[in-house]
Amino acid sequence: MDTAILPSTLLLTLLMLVGLLFFIRASTKDRIETAQLVSQQDEATFMSGLKEYFQHRGYRVAAVDSQRNEVTFEGFVRPSVFLAVFLTLLAATGLLCLTLVVLQLFPNLSIALAAIVLLSPLSGIFYWKKAGRLEKVSLLVKPTKEENSNPLSRITVVAHRDELAQLQSSLSLKLDQN
Repeated sequence: MDTAILPSTLLLTLLMLVGLLFFIRASTKDRIETAQLVSQQDEATFMSGLKEYFQHRGYRVAAVDSQRNEVTFEGFVRPSVFLAVFLTLLAATGLLCLTLVVLQLFPNLSIALAAIVLLSPLSGIFYWKKAGRLEKVSLLVKPTKEENSNPLSRITVVAHRDELAQLQSSLSLKLDQN
């Protein structure tokens, strides 16, 4: 092979591994967002529906501030088995590619270098330990009236973005345009 091909392939493989490390680290990152949602229900019905929804999802009421009309829910978010296996397979593939390139570049190194692929389960373990955590969802409900006197409840939710999307679709809530 051309002498410039193998070093450039090694450089590209190392860059790929850097991207893989950032991807594995980002899999455990908190993605907390704030959303303003609107419901067509009155405040009492809406609050009981929210409480039932979060209890069904495995959350419990952690704090209630009746003066601000704010409720905080807590729940343990389990890590995904699929994602742990997927990250392990990605790490194994990346490490195998690195091993093959290094063995081509330095043929006198032992084939035992291929044992580096055995480090790939560390990515799944890293994800599993970091992704399982206690999540908090904060709700601030503001009752309002529309011009046609239909009761509306405006809610400010601070939660993980996946939880926000699930809440919005499950309870048919609309984003507040104000």
